[in-house]
Amino acid sequence: MLVAVLLPFIIAMIIPFLSKWKHSVHTGYFVTIVPVIVFIYFARYLGHGFEPVTREYAWIPSLDMNVLFYLDGLSLLFALLISGIGALVAFYSIFYLHKSEQLGHFYVYFLIFMGSMLGVVLSDNVFVLYTFWEFTSLSSFLLIGYWNYKKESRYGALKSMLITVFGGLSLLGALVFMTVLTNTTSIQEMISQQQLILNSEFFPLILCLLLLGAFTKSAQFPFHIWLPDAMEAPTPVSAYLHSATMVKAGLYLVARYSPMLSSNDWFFIIVSTMGIITLCWGSYMAVRQTDLKGILAFSTISQLGMIMAMLGFGTKVAVFAAVFHILNHATFKGSLFMIAGIVDHETGTRDIRKLGGLMTFLPITATLAIFASFSMAGVPLPFLNGFYSKELFFDAALHLDVTNEGFKGILQTILPYLAVFGSIFTFVYSMYFFFGTFRGTSKVEELPKKPHEAPIGMLISPMILVLGVIIIGLFPQLVNEPFIAHAASAVKGVEIEKHIKFWHGLSTPLIMSLTVLVFGTILVLSRKVWQPVYRFVPGVLSMNKFYDGTVDRLETYSEKVTKGYMNGSLGRYVRLILAAIIVVTFAFMAMTGGFAINTDNLSRVSLPAVFVAIMMFIAAIGTIITNNRITAILILGVVGYGLSMLFVLFRAPDLALTQLIIETVTVALFLLVFYHLPKLRKKDETASSRTLNLVISIGFGALMTMVAISSHSSKWFDSISSYFIEKSHSLGGGDNIVNVILVDFRGLDTLFEIVVLGIAAMAIFGLVRLRGNKEED
Repeated sequence: MLVAVLLPFIIAMIIPFLSKWKHSVHTGYFVTIVPVIVFIYFARYLGHGFEPVTREYAWIPSLDMNVLFYLDGLSLLFALLISGIGALVAFYSIFYLHKSEQLGHFYVYFLIFMGSMLGVVLSDNVFVLYTFWEFTSLSSFLLIGYWNYKKESRYGALKSMLITVFGGLSLLGALVFMTVLTNTTSIQEMISQQQLILNSEFFPLILCLLLLGAFTKSAQFPFHIWLPDAMEAPTPVSAYLHSATMVKAGLYLVARYSPMLSSNDWFFIIVSTMGIITLCWGSYMAVRQTDLKGILAFSTISQLGMIMAMLGFGTKVAVFAAVFHILNHATFKGSLFMIAGIVDHETGTRDIRKLGGLMTFLPITATLAIFASFSMAGVPLPFLNGFYSKELFFDAALHLDVTNEGFKGILQTILPYLAVFGSIFTFVYSMYFFFGTFRGTSKVEELPKKPHEAPIGMLISPMILVLGVIIIGLFPQLVNEPFIAHAASAVKGVEIEKHIKFWHGLSTPLIMSLTVLVFGTILVLSRKVWQPVYRFVPGVLSMNKFYDGTVDRLETYSEKVTKGYMNGSLGRYVRLILAAIIVVTFAFMAMTGGFAINTDNLSRVSLPAVFVAIMMFIAAIGTIITNNRITAILILGVVGYGLSMLFVLFRAPDLALTQLIIETVTVALFLLVFYHLPKLRKKDETASSRTLNLVISIGFGALMTMVAISSHSSKWFDSISSYFIEKSHSLGGGDNIVNVILVDFRGLDTLFEIVVLGIAAMAIFGLVRLRGNKEED
C-alpha cells in the first residue's frame, strides 16, 4: 500500500528526464501507466467479503509517529476514483495538451497531486493526513496556475491557495486538539473515544475548525468563490481536481469523522444548513454563467452542497445516497468537463453565447453530452445513474431522524422544499449546458475555428465515463454490494444494506422528481424572460468583491507597515531584530519562571581567570571606539582567544582547541572580507539614536547574561551528561567524551556545521574574486 501511494511521487521525479523525448512520444503515455497500476492494485479489494486493511510503517519512531494506512470501504471508494479518473484524465490530456507545452511541469504536478490525494484518503495518522492535505493545496496551486502567462490563471491559483490553505490551518488546529484530548494520532482510535471529544469543553471549537477545513476544500458557501476562478486551469485539471478528487477531499473529511460527530445536534445543523445553501446557491448561479466551464464549476458547487447536506442528515439512507452520489457525480461530471474541453478544443471558444447547433458537427460528443447532462439533471430514466442518487436524496430529506423542536424542527420542515428548489435549477443548468451548446441555431461564422468531431483519442475517456453512467443506471447492484455498501457502512459506523431499484411506486420522492422535471422545463423554456432577476439577486453583491477587497486591504496595510521600517538602513534592521529578541525572550522567561539564580556546583574563579575576563572586556570596548576595520577585527579576536584561555583555565582543553580553531578561521575570513571594503567612518548620529543603541546593547548583554545564568540554575529536565559518560566508550568507542559527542553522538550536527562553513567560505571567496575582476575591468 505504501508503494501505491509513493509510486506517483517516484515517477514524478523521473518525468523531467522522460519529457526530453516528448516530441517523439507524448509524456502522457508514460504517466497514464501509473494510475492504471494503482487502480488495479486497489480493484483487487473489491468484493462482498471485503474487510478493512491496516498497514503501519515507521516514520519518526522517537516521537512515536508512524505512517499508518487504513483501507476501508470509504477510502477504497476514493482510491478507486482517484486512480481510475486519474488514468482517464491522463490519457485524455495526451490529445488535449500539445507537445510544445511544458509537459514535464504538468505531469510532475499531476502525479504529486494524485499521490497526495491517495495519502489523504488512506492515512489514519492525522498528521500524515495533514501533510498530504497541504500537498494537495500546493500541487493544485501549481496545476491551476499551469498557464502562468495568463493573469487569470495566476489569480485563480493564488485564490484557491489562500482559501484552501486557510482551511488547512484550521484543520490542523482541530487535529491538534483531538490529539491532545485522546492522546493518539490515529483517526480510528479517536473515533473509539468519541465521548471524550464530544464531552470536552473544546468540542465546539474542534467542530468549527474541522468543518472550516472541510468547507474551504469542498467549495461550500461562502468559500466556494475559488472554484469558478480555478477553471482557468487546463481542462484535464478541471476534469480531475474539480469533479472527482480535490473538491471531494472535504467531503471525505466530513465522512471520515461522521461516526464520531454525527450524533451531535450542531453537526446536523451546521453541515445540513451549509450543504443545502450551497446546493441552492450554486445551482441558481450556474444558469447565470456564459462560459461552459463556469457553468460546470457552479454545477460542481451545487452537487458538492447536495452531498454535504446528505452527510449532515446522518441517516442510513442519507449516508448511502451521499456515497452513491460521490461515485455518480465523478462519472457524469468528469465526462462533462472533458466534453467542454472538446468543444473548446474544436471550436476555439467556451462562450455559450457563440455556440449552438454543434450536434451536426460533433455528433459523438453531443451524444455523450446527452447522457451526462441528463444524468446530472436527475431525469427519471432507468439508464441514468444520477436519477437514483437524486431520488435517494429526496427520500433522505423527507425522513430526517431529528426531533421536531426548535431550529432543528424548522430545518426539518424546510429542507425538502429547498432540496426541490436546488434540484429545479440543477435541471435548468443541465439543459442550459446541453441545448445551449449542441442544439439551436448554428453560429459557425462566429467561431474562431471551424468545428469538427474530436479525434478518437480525446473521445475515449468521456466514452468510458458515460458508459459508467449507463451501466450503473441499468445495473446499480454491480457497484452497490462490492463497495458502495462498504463505503456507506464505514461512514455511518454500522452495517448499511440498501437495495437500489428504479421503480418504487408512486412515492413522494418520485413526485418530487416529477415536480423538478415540470417546473424545470418551464424555467428552461422561459429562461430569457426571468433572466433579468440576476440584476437584483445577487445584483452588485458578491463574495468575490469581499475577497478582493480583503486581499487588497491586507496588501495595502502590509505595504504601509513594511515601508515604516524597511528604509534601507542596516542599523535599523539590526536594532529591530535585537529589540524583538530582547522583548520576546524576557517575556517568555518572566511567564515561565526563567529568572532563576542558583550558585550551587560553581567552579572556583581564579585570579588568572579574572585577569582574562578583564582583558576580554577591554577588548570588547575597544572594538566600539576604533576607527579601523582591521583593528576592530583583530581586537575582536582577542575576545575569542580569551574565551579559549578561559576554557583552559576551567579544565576544558577540547573546547579550548575547538574555540581556538573557530576563532582563527573566523578572524581570517573577516580579515579577508574587510580588507576589500571601504574604510570605516564615524556616523553622525543624533543623541536619541546613540541612546537607543546604548539601551539595546545593554539590554541584549543583560539578556545573554540572564540566559546563561538561568540555563545553569533552571533544571527543567534531567541532565544528559550521565548518559554520555556511560555510553561514550561502549557506543562511541572513545574515552574522550567531548570528541565522541562531536564525532558520534552529534556527528550529523558537526558535519552540517562544516558544510555551512565551507559554503560560507566559498561564497566569500567568490565575492572577493568578483570584486577583483570588476576592479581589473
